[in-house]
Order: sequence, then structure tokens, then C-alpha cells
Amino acid sequence: MRQHTHPFVPYRPERYDEAETIRRGKDFVSFLDRRRSVRFFSDEPVPRACVDLAIAAANTAPSGAHCQPWKFAVIGDAGTKRRIRVAAEEEERVNYEGGRLPPEWRAALARLETTSDKGYLEVVPWIVVCFAEKSTALPDSSLRKNYYVNESVGIACGFFIAALHAMGLSTLTHTPNPMGFLTEICERPGNERPYILFPVGYAAADCEVPDLARKSVAEATAEPPGRLKV
Repeated sequence: MRQHTHPFVPYRPERYDEAETIRRGKDFVSFLDRRRSVRFFSDEPVPRACVDLAIAAANTAPSGAHCQPWKFAVIGDAGTKRRIRVAAEEEERVNYEGGRLPPEWRAALARLETTSDKGYLEVVPWIVVCFAEKSTALPDSSLRKNYYVNESVGIACGFFIAALHAMGLSTLTHTPNPMGFLTEICERPGNERPYILFPVGYAAADCEVPDLARKSVAEATAEPPGRLKV
């Protein structure tokens, strides 16, 4: 029997026969493949409990040394949403109209037809901003360094998106650059930095998304060692 210095508990995840394993995998891929990023939202109310459930799902994500270096700021009042929209559009106008985006990036964005207009930030019932914690404040006011912060927070945000999709909700990974205004508006401390802004709500009845195709599994799979193309 293994000897541990710290507490451990048994873990026995469910297992299925081969056919059921593959079926469940196919169902999950089909479910996720129906998810799309949305820029046209309904103003229909969404219960706060739905947002909390998505955060609970994000909170199950693996993280470096189990530091869980994330905070999710939830904004539902119109005044704060307005402040976020105004600040985001100010930065985006510099990006789109002011030439801060390099030509290659603008060319890549062309098929999405995105602009500096972020009106959906005032339409959605909720804005959720994920902050990455470079360090975490402890009860004694000291700071604990966190590890693999970008990787950990990225995985948590993926879980958050999947949970919203499971509830029939839509979102968008909005990353206005720079995002320092979110630290001020959300009144977050200096050990945190804005990571992703998520508008959360139902897709509008007349919502449209770009006609895009995802990579095939073959395109997303790396060649085995020794078979790299040169």
C-alpha cells in the first residue's frame, strides 16, 4: 500500500465497454460541435444561478499545483455594463480605426466582420470577466505565488464556455487589448489581470454567425515521431 505524506482519497471513475465509450465520445463531440461564438444576443433575462453553475463547472478545472488561480467577476447592472462597453469600444477604435492592429491580423479577422462596435455588451443580461491571479492573497495578507497560470485559467475558461453551452446559453471570448480598464471597473487588486471578458445570454432570435469550417481531426492531429514532413 502506498504511503502518503498528505491526505489522499480513493478515486474510481466510471468505466464503460468499448461501444459505450465511443458512443459517449461521439455524443460529446457532436454536442460541442454545435457551439458557436455569438455577437448577436437577446436581452432576455438569464437567472444568476446559471452563471454560478458555469463558474462552478470552471472551478473543477485542473490547475498547476491545484492553486486554482482564477476569479470570475459577475456584472449585471446596466451602469457597469455601460462603462465596460464605452471603455472597450475606446480601445477597439484604436485597434480598428487607429491602426494598432497589424495588417495580417486585420486580414485574419476580415471573414468575421468584426468592428469596434461592442453594443452587445449592453444587451446581454450578464458580463463575466475572468481574472488570472499571478499570486493569491492568503488570510494573513501574504501572497502565494501561483504556477502555470495561463494554462490553468485557459482550461477553466474552456469549462466555463462548455457549461454555458450545456444550458443553452451563448457567449463570446472577448479580449479587448489592452484590458486594464477592467481591473479598474471591476475593482480588482493588482495581483490579478483581466484574462477574458464573456458576454453571457441567449442568442438573438435572428442571430447569425460566420459560415466557417473547423479543422478535421486529421488536421488537428500531429504526425507521429519519425514521420514529420520536411
